[in-house]
Amino acid sequence: MAKEKVCFLVGSIAISGGTYVIVQHAAYLANMGYIVTLAIQEPFTDKTLAWHDLIPRLRCISIDAAKHERFDLVIATWWKTALELHHFNAPRYGYFVQSIESRFYPAEEAPLRTLVDATLQYPVSYVTEATWIQDFLARSYGHQATLVRNGIRKDIYRTSGPVIEQRNFKDQPRVLVEGPFGVPFKNTALGIRLAREAGAKNIWVLTGTPVKWLPRVARLFSQIPMNLTPNIYRSCDVLLKLSTVEGMFGPPLEMFHCGGTSVVFDVTGHDEYIIDGYNARVIQRDDVDGVVTALRQLLNERDKLEQLKYGASQTAKEWWSWDQSSAAFLGWIKETLAGPPANPSTLAEFANNALAKYIKDEQQRLSNVSRYKLSTLAAQLPPPLLRLFKQIEATKEVIFAPRKVR
Repeated sequence: MAKEKVCFLVGSIAISGGTYVIVQHAAYLANMGYIVTLAIQEPFTDKTLAWHDLIPRLRCISIDAAKHERFDLVIATWWKTALELHHFNAPRYGYFVQSIESRFYPAEEAPLRTLVDATLQYPVSYVTEATWIQDFLARSYGHQATLVRNGIRKDIYRTSGPVIEQRNFKDQPRVLVEGPFGVPFKNTALGIRLAREAGAKNIWVLTGTPVKWLPRVARLFSQIPMNLTPNIYRSCDVLLKLSTVEGMFGPPLEMFHCGGTSVVFDVTGHDEYIIDGYNARVIQRDDVDGVVTALRQLLNERDKLEQLKYGASQTAKEWWSWDQSSAAFLGWIKETLAGPPANPSTLAEFANNALAKYIKDEQQRLSNVSRYKLSTLAAQLPPPLLRLFKQIEATKEVIFAPRKVR
């Protein structure tokens, strides 16, 4: 019996934690015999696809091309793709909610935030990766979302393996700051600044932003393929990750599996696996002094650092592999395929009403060019100019990073 056709609607196939999760689940479904398609909104090339070792095994096509096909289940994976659902020929639809995405945008973008939240009203099947999102969807929209926590590639993220540089017990612990630039809530440049304030002498940066140089850091790793990132983790002792909006973020868990610990804010989703004082340090959001104090302690008190590393290793041992996680995701797929069919005209009505409201509310703001709109305009630049824009933006952030959380 032929397996069903499942289509994931993906905004971008470029390096990101959210895309990583989608690829892992999609590859597992393909291995189980399902006919899996990734329908991608943004343009992509072979180079764009090369960062994850499983992407080449998947069928990747443009979202417009996918609209001419028929699927058994179409799954939106972020708000822009949710607005596309009704254009697809399928009896059933799902929504994989990895965060409450309206929080990605500043408060002054109120019409946009309302539009993003409107997609969560869709009468479709929901699945999510974090308890707090599951609770939010139930409380705010009455959805009974299935919870499937993210797994981890145990074959790649492990304590043994190649390194960039060996950890040296006699040297000061090495600090790794991870995250993109140009995304305010990620606070990557702030992380560099606070690491320097704490007295870190060897700061490394891992980013998906296309930059070739950054001031005030010892080593920079930009757009590194997924299978090489453990080499960086295994070379560092502490991951500094100061994002203020997350679903269930993966880098600290990856660091745990590679023998390190982390310093993070009490961001949504951290409590899925991070315990302050046991496997990492969790600092209250906005407490930049607390970040400096915690990091300084780990730099200067080796016993405390090793204690947290041990706790992190225990958490890693108990955590799900991706096969376990994706098997649970497959359970949601089967339930959704067996459930009642959806009505695309109902989804079209939801989308059209949400867009009409957004246009009406946004008209009075058309004369203002916000940071978000500037970034949107920059994304339309040819690749060489876009890389230059990103390089200038990242350098400026590191040099002039304000000492505050964004």
